[in-house]
Amino acid sequence: MRSLFTIGLIASWYASNIGVLLLNKFLLSNYGFKYPIFLTLCHMMACSLLSYIAIEWLKIAPMQRVKSRLQMMKISALGFIFCLSVVGGNISLRYLPVSFNQAVGATTPFFTAVFAVVMTSKREGWITYVTLGEPLFHLFGFMMCIGATAARALKSVLQGLLLSSEGEKLNSMNLLMYMAPVAVMALFPAALYMEKGVGKRERGGGRGYIDLDIQKSSINYRDAWILTHSGRGYSLY
Repeated sequence: MRSLFTIGLIASWYASNIGVLLLNKFLLSNYGFKYPIFLTLCHMMACSLLSYIAIEWLKIAPMQRVKSRLQMMKISALGFIFCLSVVGGNISLRYLPVSFNQAVGATTPFFTAVFAVVMTSKREGWITYVTLGEPLFHLFGFMMCIGATAARALKSVLQGLLLSSEGEKLNSMNLLMYMAPVAVMALFPAALYMEKGVGKRERGGGRGYIDLDIQKSSINYRDAWILTHSGRGYSLY
């Protein structure tokens, strides 16, 4: 039964990940929605609300409390790193094709293995994928994609530490509930300052695309965090 649950969870994560990626690309590149920070802010607000509902009302997981200031600092660091990875990935989609974005993202296991050695002194086997010759190469988009990939790897390692640390162990749903508001607080002023006029931009049919994107991203983040809790940080990539 547990194997079937894991297979279903992986299938859900895989499908939602593809859906979010393609929809983000459509919104940020083809549709002309040029507010990647605001889009990430919407994702994090939805994660904050839905994770709290899942824990407090639906009782999917028991409520856990933050036990120390150091633990809260780790969660806050995770929130900021998570913001960098998601915002960087969304910005890169404005300039790079989805295929090249994913080719660069396939190097995540390499960065994860490096950060795992640095932070935990644990060596893991890894395979590095290198892709050359992309005809629609864009230097700024490539730099943002590399930065997002490295941040995603660091996020996975830190997330794994918080999910498995003795004495301060949190389950995946509680960690998401505490981390998402930190990300919201970091993204809100950035969106106000750097993406002025976002509230005036979407009043028509585009709102439906954004709502669908938020729903898919919430499912994707939930599945990814649960899978990281049950396995190694780079197993999703």
